[in-house]
Amino acid sequence: MISPSDSLADGMTLVSNDGSFELGFFTPGSSKNRYLGIWYKNIPMQTVVWVANRINPINDSTGSLKIETTGRVVLQGQNRTIVWSINSSTEGARNPILKLLDSGNLVVKDGNSENYLWQSFDYPTDTMLPGMKIGWDLRIGVSRRLAAWKNPDDPSPGDLTYGVELEGNPGNPELVIRKGSVKYVRSGLWNGEGFTGSQVPRNNPVFTYDFVWNEEEVYYTFFLKHKAVMSRVFLNQTEGVMDRYTWNPETQTWNLFFTIPNDYCDRSYGLCGANADCDSSKFPVCQCLKAFKPKSPESWNSADWSQGCIHNKPLNCQSGDKFMRIKSVKTPDATHSWVNRSMDLEECRTRCLKNCSCMAYTGLSIIGRGSGCAMWFGDLMDIKQYESVGQDLYIRVSASESEGLKHKHNMKIGLIIATPLAVLLGLLLVIYYYIMRSRGKLIDKGENEDLELEIFELGTISRATDGFSSNNKLGQGGFGPVYKAWKLWKEGRPLELADDFLADSDNLSESDQVLRCIHISLLCLQQHPDGRPSMSSVVVMLGSEIEFPLPKEPGSSNIVMAQGAEVEAYLPWAASYPALGPSRTPLT
Repeated sequence: MISPSDSLADGMTLVSNDGSFELGFFTPGSSKNRYLGIWYKNIPMQTVVWVANRINPINDSTGSLKIETTGRVVLQGQNRTIVWSINSSTEGARNPILKLLDSGNLVVKDGNSENYLWQSFDYPTDTMLPGMKIGWDLRIGVSRRLAAWKNPDDPSPGDLTYGVELEGNPGNPELVIRKGSVKYVRSGLWNGEGFTGSQVPRNNPVFTYDFVWNEEEVYYTFFLKHKAVMSRVFLNQTEGVMDRYTWNPETQTWNLFFTIPNDYCDRSYGLCGANADCDSSKFPVCQCLKAFKPKSPESWNSADWSQGCIHNKPLNCQSGDKFMRIKSVKTPDATHSWVNRSMDLEECRTRCLKNCSCMAYTGLSIIGRGSGCAMWFGDLMDIKQYESVGQDLYIRVSASESEGLKHKHNMKIGLIIATPLAVLLGLLLVIYYYIMRSRGKLIDKGENEDLELEIFELGTISRATDGFSSNNKLGQGGFGPVYKAWKLWKEGRPLELADDFLADSDNLSESDQVLRCIHISLLCLQQHPDGRPSMSSVVVMLGSEIEFPLPKEPGSSNIVMAQGAEVEAYLPWAASYPALGPSRTPLT
C-alpha cells in the first residue's frame, strides 16, 4: 500500500497481497509514452486492465504517484506537473492509504476501514473484471461504462463503449454497445433469468452473472465459479466487438470464450427496420412480423429492409383490437417504452389495450408465475428471433387479422396432427406390403423346391409297380402312412414303426407294450365306426393282458363292414367288455 509518506516512482510497482495484480508504469505497443496502469502479475503476457492517465500520457520516466493526507491522489510528470488526480478527501479521514486489492481494484480508504473513499472499479477503462459493476449508482448519478482503447498503442478512449442505459419511462434498463452516439448492439430487457437478447447461458462452467435493479443502483456484474480461473471482458475497438477471455495456463495464452456481436443480426442495430424481426438462421434474415407487410415491397425485395413493415390491416382501437403472441424474441428497443414492476400480465394486457398508442407488451419477470409489465409505443425496433431463448411478446393487431391468424393456426395444428398420422399409415402399409411379399417368396420358394424333385418317366414307374398293380398299392390320399403300417403288420415287422430306441430295447415287456399299442391303433382304424373300440375301451385294453382280435385291413372303398348283430361276431373282444360295447363315436 501507499501512505502519505510514500510515493510510487516510475520503475517501482505495487502488488496485491495474493500476487494477482500489479500497479506501475508501462509503455503500450510501439508508443513512447508512459502510463500508470494495472495488469495481471502472474502471467508472462502483460495484459493491462486499467489505465489512470489514459488521456494525459507522460512522455518520459519522471512519473510519480502519491497520496496526500487529505486523501487526494496525485500523479505527477516532468517538473511535478499534475497529469491525473482524484479528490477522495472526506472529513474525518485520519489515515488515508492507497491499496491494490486482490480483485484488481485500486482503492483509497481510511486506515483499516472497509469503506472505500474512492475505487478504480467506479472508473473502468476497456476491461471488466469479476466483481466490477457496470451500470448506474443512482444515489450520486454516476454511470460506470467501458470505453475501448483507440488502438493497441493508444489507451485513450475510442468510440466503442458499453454500459447500462435507462430508456423509456421511468427508465427501462438495457445493456448497450455504442459506436459513438449510435446504438450498435442491445441486450434486450432483463427478465429475472437473463437478458432477452443474450445467448450466453447464466449457468455456464466459467462464471455466473447478475443484474441488480432497484431505487439506488442498476448494474450488471459477474463472478467466477472457480478462484483459480482468470477471466475478463474486453472491449476491442479494432474489431468492433466485446470479447470474453479465459486464461489457459497450459498454453500460456488467452482463450476466447465468446464474442458480442456473434451473428449477422447483431452487427447492425435495427437491420430489418420497424415491425420486423431478424433471424440469422433464415435467408433472407429479415421477416415482417405476422400480420405485417413490407412498407416498400420493391425495396424489401432488393434486401433493403430499412423502411420496415406496416400492418396488413389498419388498427381500429375503438372497435376492439387484439394481441398476437410471438415466441422467443429479443424484446424491442426500450426507447419508447413504459414499465411497471408491480402489475401482472393480465393487468398489463388490459392497460395496453385501452391505450391506442400501445403496440406491444410483455412481462418483466419470468420467475415463478411472472410479474411486472413492459409496454412499447410506436414502431417496434430491433427485434430478433431465437429458436428457444428470448421472451414471448404480445403485439397489437386488428381484430379481423387476429381471426385470420387464428384460422391459419388451427389449419397448422391440423396439418401437424395429420402429417404424422399419414406417415404412420404409410409405414404400416409398407410393413404390410413386405410381409405379404415375404410370404409370397416363401410360397415361391416351396414351389421351386418341389420342382427340384427327381422326375421319373411313366415307363419306369409302370415297371416298378408291376403295371400299377393294386397288390403294390399302399393306400391313397392321406392314408398312405396307415397302409404302410398295415403292410408292416402283415409282414410281421410292426416294430419298424416304432422309434429305434424302443424297437432295439432289450426289455421284452417294452417291446410287447409297443406291439400292443400298434395292435390297438390298427383296430381303431377299421372302416365302420361300430367296428372301432371306444376311448374308454382303449383305456381298458391298454391296461389288460386279454388277447385282441386281429385287425383287418384299414378302411377302404371296397370293404363293407357288417351291421347289427354281425358286429359282435366280427368283434369277439366286445363280449369280453359288455359294459363298454363298441364305439358310437368315431375315433379320429
